[in-house]
Amino acid sequence: MYEIELVASDLDGTLLNMDKTVSADDFSTLNSLGDKNIYRVIATGRTLFSLKEVITKDFPIDYIIFSSGAGIINWKTKELIYSKTLKKKHVLSVCDVFFENNVDFTIHKKIPKNHRFVFNKTGKRNNDFDNYCNFYKEFSEPLNKRRLNFGQSTQLLAIFPNNIDIFNKVKEQLSDVKVIRATSPVDEDSIWMEIFPENVSKGNALLWLCKKLGVDIEKTIGIGNDYNDEDFLNLTKYSFAVENAPEEIKQKFSLTDSNQNSGFTKAIERILNSSL
Repeated sequence: MYEIELVASDLDGTLLNMDKTVSADDFSTLNSLGDKNIYRVIATGRTLFSLKEVITKDFPIDYIIFSSGAGIINWKTKELIYSKTLKKKHVLSVCDVFFENNVDFTIHKKIPKNHRFVFNKTGKRNNDFDNYCNFYKEFSEPLNKRRLNFGQSTQLLAIFPNNIDIFNKVKEQLSDVKVIRATSPVDEDSIWMEIFPENVSKGNALLWLCKKLGVDIEKTIGIGNDYNDEDFLNLTKYSFAVENAPEEIKQKFSLTDSNQNSGFTKAIERILNSSL
C-alpha cells in the first residue's frame, strides 16, 4: 500500500518545460498518480486566466492552488473553493510605499478576474514590466493617481531589476500584507514582488486543502523551483527542488533532475518506489 496521499508541484520551471509543455514521462506520472487515488495538486503563481494558456480543461490534475495561494479551484468540476481578497486600506498603504519609491506596479481585480489590472509606470526602463503590460493590454489600463477607485483587489505586483537590495528596501516599508518574492517567468531574471493578504501563501493554501480532503501532511510530496515555493516545500513531508532552481533553494531541499529532464517524475519515483 502506498504511503503517499497527495503530490503538490509548482508549474512553471517545475512541471512545465521551458517551452511551456509537460514531458511525456511527467504526463504519464500524473495519470499514474490518479490511478493510485493520490491527489494531484498544482501550486502556481499564475492566475486562472493564465493557467488556461498552458493546460487543458481535461489536464490530469485534481486541484490547482493559483495566484500564489490566493485561490484554489477543483480542476475537475471547475468550482472555486477558496479565495482571498485584500482590504482597500492595505492596497492604499502599499500604493503609498510604491509611489514613494518610484516603483512600477499593478493592482489586480479580485479572483476570478485577477488577470485584469490597472498599472502605474514610472517611465524608468523596465522591459519585463513593459512586456507584462503589453501581453495583457486587453485587460489592463493606466492607474489614475488622482482617483484610486479600483474596486476590490486580490493582489499587487511590482517588478524590479535583478537587485535584491532594492526589493528588500521596499519590503521593509510594507506591513500587514504578505510579500512574496518570485523570479520573473517572462525574462527569468527580474524580481517580482507579489502583495497579497497577510495569510496568503502556497503553503497555507495547501494546508487548508489537506485539511479539507482529510490528507495527512506526513504523507505528501512537494516539488518546486523558486522562492515562492519555499513555504509549501517546508510543509510537505518529502520536498524536492529541481536542478534548475536557484542555489539558495537547492541548498534547502532534496534535489531532483531539472524540469527539462522530467525532474517531477524522478522525484515521485524515488519516494513511491521506496514505499512499496
